[in-house]
Amino acid sequence: MSKILIRGAKVLGGAPQDVLIDGEVVEAVGAGLSAEGAEIVEADGKVLLPGLVDLHTHLREPGREDSETVLTGTRAAASGGFTAVFAMANTFPVADTAGVVEQVWRLGREHGYCDVRPIGAVTVGLEGRKLAELGAMHESAAGVTVFSDDGKCVDDAVIMRRALEYVKAFDGVVAQHAQEPRLTEGAQMNEGVVSAELGLGGWPAVAEESVIARDVLLAEHVGSRVHICHLSTAGSVEIVRWAKSRGIRVTAEVTPHHLLLTDELVRTYNPVYKVNPPLRTERDVHALREALADGTIDIVATDHAPHPHEDKDCEWAAAAMGMVGLETALSVVQETMVDTGLLDWAGVADRMSFSPARIGRATGHGRPVSAGEPANLTLVDTAYRGQVDPAGFASRSRNTPYEGRELPGRVTHTWLRGKATLVDGKLT
Repeated sequence: MSKILIRGAKVLGGAPQDVLIDGEVVEAVGAGLSAEGAEIVEADGKVLLPGLVDLHTHLREPGREDSETVLTGTRAAASGGFTAVFAMANTFPVADTAGVVEQVWRLGREHGYCDVRPIGAVTVGLEGRKLAELGAMHESAAGVTVFSDDGKCVDDAVIMRRALEYVKAFDGVVAQHAQEPRLTEGAQMNEGVVSAELGLGGWPAVAEESVIARDVLLAEHVGSRVHICHLSTAGSVEIVRWAKSRGIRVTAEVTPHHLLLTDELVRTYNPVYKVNPPLRTERDVHALREALADGTIDIVATDHAPHPHEDKDCEWAAAAMGMVGLETALSVVQETMVDTGLLDWAGVADRMSFSPARIGRATGHGRPVSAGEPANLTLVDTAYRGQVDPAGFASRSRNTPYEGRELPGRVTHTWLRGKATLVDGKLT
């Protein structure tokens, strides 16, 4: 593999420097670097970040290849600047055995656009009744460290306690989809003023907050790690903040769409805005941004949820919940966090690379951009502004809430262990 010299890149948004890649690692970072025969990439002041890591991606394979495959999903990830994604377990069959997680892991290795770390189900079939093969999945070739029934809540407190106890033995983490099912029966959107005016079934904030409160107390009792998926309310922020103040081992994520969009958009009845948890209020959005800025919320995770056209182009009540997000995540974070002054690019690197890699124990990812480190990198043209056109997505699905919306920033290059997966905005 030839050497690559990136000239004039703002590493984590700092002063322009040169970065020399030799094979799979960064050889040097500094001013005025040179290397005979190296491929030259003129960064021209673009921001260079460590490769992004997504702790919450739905790749749909096996079973729903009409929505997404490991190949198309990882191509979308590379387009968005990601070098590693964690694939959720709600596939068909469910990723609740060593065999299924190994299948997903091997597909990721074969396609090579980013590393795929499968997430194992907490319970057999996501049914919430019996623990899945947590130890076998961890000991498999996939080396699973994160377990989640995402899409469904582990609502049985005894099952949740047992899962936390089990994963503690190998420093794993249970990622909870916090949704009390009895409180959300028939829910179509956030419970509030807009749902009352539209006559749609409401998804109350307390359905999320009550589960988080229970689970942080269980994690404290067990001494284990719990991660809160797609946190979406101001009240949830306060519970996580309180738990962290007690030293409880809790981490939390927020999605890009919950940082930008509100339930007012549901007035259009466009099913592209139907998602779980639902879009919340303007107050919630601002609380989430502040919490991400101050570290109460640890990371941004996309909850990339692709669906085929027919599952979203229908009446609201019949539409599937979910949005694609890998290819727009960094742009939304730039608009909501960087351009507002809440985070600098070093902060973005922490929330979208360093911390998710740490939570998921993704070895080789979330590393500093410095000599001797793996060359997992993404180059971002932060001055760019353009309208989102899903026709150009690498994902198999097009259910984005940002179609036609102008967003800042564009990933121009992505390198996975020194190998370019995206060059000048085009997949290799």
